[in-house]
Amino acid sequence: MQVGRALAYVIKKRDHRHRVVVGKDTRLSGYMIETALTSGICSMGVDVLLIGPLPTPGVAFITSNMRADAGVMISASHNPYDDNGIKFFSREGFKLPDDIEKKIENLTINNRHLEKVRPTATEIGKAFRIEDAIGRYIVFLKNTLPKGMMLDGMKIVLDCAHGAAYRIAPTVFSELGARLELLGVKPNGLNINENCGALYPEAARKRLLETGADFGLALDGDGDRAILIDEKGEILNGDKVLAICAYYLSRYKTLKNQTVVGTVMSNFGLEIALNSWGLKLFRVPVGDRYVVEALVNRDYNLGGEPSGHIVFLDHHTTGDGILTALQILAIMLSEDKPLSELSKLMEPVPQCLINVPVKRRPPLNSIPEIERAVRKTEEVLGENGRVILRYSGTEPVARVMVEGTDEVLINNLASDIAEIIKIKLG
Repeated sequence: MQVGRALAYVIKKRDHRHRVVVGKDTRLSGYMIETALTSGICSMGVDVLLIGPLPTPGVAFITSNMRADAGVMISASHNPYDDNGIKFFSREGFKLPDDIEKKIENLTINNRHLEKVRPTATEIGKAFRIEDAIGRYIVFLKNTLPKGMMLDGMKIVLDCAHGAAYRIAPTVFSELGARLELLGVKPNGLNINENCGALYPEAARKRLLETGADFGLALDGDGDRAILIDEKGEILNGDKVLAICAYYLSRYKTLKNQTVVGTVMSNFGLEIALNSWGLKLFRVPVGDRYVVEALVNRDYNLGGEPSGHIVFLDHHTTGDGILTALQILAIMLSEDKPLSELSKLMEPVPQCLINVPVKRRPPLNSIPEIERAVRKTEEVLGENGRVILRYSGTEPVARVMVEGTDEVLINNLASDIAEIIKIKLG
């Protein structure tokens, strides 16, 4: 409730009736948090537009489409059902910048000022349920395909992770003519991301191989990331998707400034592939917000993360798993090539990623033993590899990533660093 009050206070800058879009995924706690947020927002004289379960990119779209003043998504993305979180969007559909989020946090914790400015009587806000939000978003997604393009005759395995896309995604692909094999479309509030979806694409891969499908798509709980599976059962992460899209957008002369935005975790193989085509990779810190910031500030239009967050800025303001799949399908149809052939455009170099549970999160470079292990690893790898250490933004884990040409060597080096982190912080 305090978060809702703080958000409403921050956005009230113009002389009109303010409105906030509130969406959620399928977690059991979504009902409770939705009601509390709505109460807080209305208590500050701002109206709420309730749209129910909708993917995170759907909330961003509806916020902009309905000219609302802000959007809120209640979701913990790929985390288990007993976690939850709150994401904010600006009136333009972009995630709020760090300084605005920090202001909301401070007002939430130190809320005495808000007690003095709350309206009363007729000035409090109202809540309205928007019934056509799903339809608006479906039309938007379908319109991202070239005019007249259909998926007739294509068989698709679709895993919605029992999450926010469980109604949207099947409708989009079926209305475009695809035959669907559905997984993860029966949410009960507790099963979101449970052994399914983008974190566990093996289930979709198994169904694809069993049914001889042409294409597989595994979404995460809030529908903003996509893991793709080709007709032979190979699982493609975000780096391969970026490579495919970059290659063809550059051929169609629609890739702005011949540059793709990736993160520090993007595989070096992506950089090698892009350079071979005369393109560049611009790296940013991990997090789709930093990808979007670079796209906007530097006038680029394609970026993403290995986790499957892909941003097509010409179409949308944030990562969108369904939109990502549609763009790849459009390339497959335009080029008349299966996904397995497109996948050959990039060859990843060996990369080892280890997640280490931690009890505390001091700066990793402040611990001498960890710093020495990193320096030693960098000396061993030389120019043929790199080391990235960071904390997860959503889980109590430290991530160790080592990349190089020798797979056995990098696995051993990553394990050594992970063991030291476990001893010091686990």
